[in-house]
Amino acid sequence: MKKLILLLCTLLTALLVAGCSAPGKVDKPLKIVTSFYPMYIDVINITKDVPNVEVVNMTEPQTGCLHDYQLTTADMKTLSSADVFVVNGGGMESFLEKVASENKKLKIVDASKRDDISFLKDGDEINPHVWLSVTYSIAQVKAITAELCEIDPNHADMYRKNALDYVMKLEKLKEEMHAELDNLPHKDIVTFHEAFPYLAKEFGLHIVSVIEREPGTEPTPKELEETIAQVNALPVKVLFTEPQYSPTAAKTIAEATGAKLYELDPVVTGEAKPEAADAYINAMKKNMEVLKEALQ
Repeated sequence: MKKLILLLCTLLTALLVAGCSAPGKVDKPLKIVTSFYPMYIDVINITKDVPNVEVVNMTEPQTGCLHDYQLTTADMKTLSSADVFVVNGGGMESFLEKVASENKKLKIVDASKRDDISFLKDGDEINPHVWLSVTYSIAQVKAITAELCEIDPNHADMYRKNALDYVMKLEKLKEEMHAELDNLPHKDIVTFHEAFPYLAKEFGLHIVSVIEREPGTEPTPKELEETIAQVNALPVKVLFTEPQYSPTAAKTIAEATGAKLYELDPVVTGEAKPEAADAYINAMKKNMEVLKEALQ
């Protein structure tokens, strides 16, 4: 009888403890899908070594910015098995409404939905390339972390620790970039498309012109003529292409002006694997060195 009473007490205690668990805790595996590469880099840093968490990047390694991206059947299949979808926001993912309507249980995390992120505009349209400001990249890491802590409170401490470690690296990157770029003698640049206004604003650069307003859309003869005139007026004639797109138009302008070509990376392509954790930092450091060389 004593053994039976002891067993019943043990079972009752276990039930009470289980009943006191915080609501909403996730004990099952958590599958996180990211919309494209910058979000993937953030999430693998935040979820480093967290058990039962799988991170998948939805788009292919060569996919650039998601301008006019069309969801594929494979994308929809990937999202149908996901618990969380981490997106950049700001209109970058034009397909979000479709995703939400077809995946009612999917938790969508908007990394740019923060009071400390102020969008710039291209005319009437929001420019969504906020991750190219290191300050805003840090804000996005914090936004994602806060959401994951709510979704999976069992591992909240690990998410916060990982985020703090990564934010410290990003703060160091920002400090280094300010030290190298703030006092450059020349500040005027011509970029390939509208990916870099946030980087320019953060580091005091002035974008005089862009070569292609929409990637993959060749500039008109009038636009080429205007850009050539603007480049000719610069004290230092340099053009910045991007590794994801054809430099044909930039080469045409360079031939007409004698401008030198350099490459800036918007950090939107790369292999989705754990080794990519420092890909953003490495790419931004390379961008820093390119800007230093071009604008001295």
